[in-house]
Amino acid sequence: MALDFTDVLHNFGPLMIGAQMTLLVSFAAIGLGVVGGLTLCFVVMSRSRLSRRLGTAYISFFRGTPLLVQLLLAFYLLPPLLHIDVPPIAAAIGALAMNTTAFQAEIYRGGFLALPPGQFEAARILGIGPWQARRRILIPQMMRLVLPSLTNETISILKGSSLVSVVAVTELMRVSEQVVAVDFRPIEVYLAAALIYFVMNYVLAGLGSVLERRLRRYV
Repeated sequence: MALDFTDVLHNFGPLMIGAQMTLLVSFAAIGLGVVGGLTLCFVVMSRSRLSRRLGTAYISFFRGTPLLVQLLLAFYLLPPLLHIDVPPIAAAIGALAMNTTAFQAEIYRGGFLALPPGQFEAARILGIGPWQARRRILIPQMMRLVLPSLTNETISILKGSSLVSVVAVTELMRVSEQVVAVDFRPIEVYLAAALIYFVMNYVLAGLGSVLERRLRRYV
């Protein structure tokens, strides 16, 4: 069967709009996940046994269940729980953010454990408060160590965002499905979608490598 990309070219604009939505959902989730992951990391590493157990249970749930199930739960469970109408994009970002929070928490925990011991105690001896020590001393060093893993997690979330089409978010995958439903050229359209995903992830990986090299100068 001969491939014909004419319909893909005609729908290039909608596909790009879908790609923009993919990036918006993915980066919003990653940004929320950075805050949530650091917080959860400190919870898991705290001295409180209850906090550690709760944090570990959260991580185990979101790492041990499919992202698709988490998206559907967020879409159908959040509105009755919160007694408000949750827009699909909010449910999608929320589910992706909760998922990446669990993975990022483990990434950050590994980074903190890789740091030389005794820095936190030395900061306390110098009169630096615990949160200030984490913010000014420990977190910057840890972020340099975990940047490759964090880049991989960002790429993973961007690829996983293709599942948010099931909750009616019009991102790249859903736009592709709509184009296929009209033009009946699934091979060409999905090849184009795959190429767009590849380009986005390739650029992300490249940016991560550039940032990693620049941060090495300050180590």
